[in-house]
Amino acid sequence: MVIDDDTVGQISRGILLLLGVEKHDGVGNIDKMVGKVLSYRIFPDANDQMNLCLKDVDGGLLIVSQFTLAANTNKGLRPSFSAAAPPDVAERLYDEFVRRARAAHRAVETGRFGADMKVHLVNDGPVTFLLQA
Repeated sequence: MVIDDDTVGQISRGILLLLGVEKHDGVGNIDKMVGKVLSYRIFPDANDQMNLCLKDVDGGLLIVSQFTLAANTNKGLRPSFSAAAPPDVAERLYDEFVRRARAAHRAVETGRFGADMKVHLVNDGPVTFLLQA
């Protein structure tokens, strides 16, 4: 991930987590979500079955704040972000999520909250999941 021509977060094998915070989210969901991200079985085992989690493969976790995930696209031709948490609340929850993820896993990198980031991804598979609390 690059901000103003500087690489600020980088992993090899692992998970790129786009974290969107909505108005109804709170600190009570963070431990559950961190546990789910770290334990979700999405990596292939020796039989090419999705049976291994991030911890099993000793992979990296790159956490990027992404308020656009809260977009409502059901009506019209412009997304509505009314479900997104206010920036000060979202940043506090993002920072707490990162803190708890780092406490639970050794390889955690981040972007910078609210920055214009250029995220480079090689999506192996491609495999993409939406996890909700």
